[in-house]
Amino acid sequence: MTHSSDDGSDSEAETEHAKRPARNRSAPVATVIRTATEQLAQLLDQPAEAVSSCERHENGDWRLTVEVVELRRVPDTMSLLASYEVQADPEGQLLGYRRARRYERGRADRR
Repeated sequence: MTHSSDDGSDSEAETEHAKRPARNRSAPVATVIRTATEQLAQLLDQPAEAVSSCERHENGDWRLTVEVVELRRVPDTMSLLASYEVQADPEGQLLGYRRARRYERGRADRR
């Protein structure tokens, strides 16, 4: 909970947040996802279809798994998709990526 004093100064909670090292701060998760997926789509020249996982590391970096349609087919259930593991900095800037797997849209993972 944040409170402001009568003079408009920050509350104790906001002051503590400001004292944390910059490496532990991060953009909102939606911003990180949007920024990283837009960069990946531009590099691959394919739009990102979905983000299937999102994880923040202690150092502030993010790891996302992004699904991308690599080859559209008819019917759509035969389209080829790929899962990319994406690393991004605390602001969502792409640090690296790799294709983890490729699969047909209509195929479920075996468990």
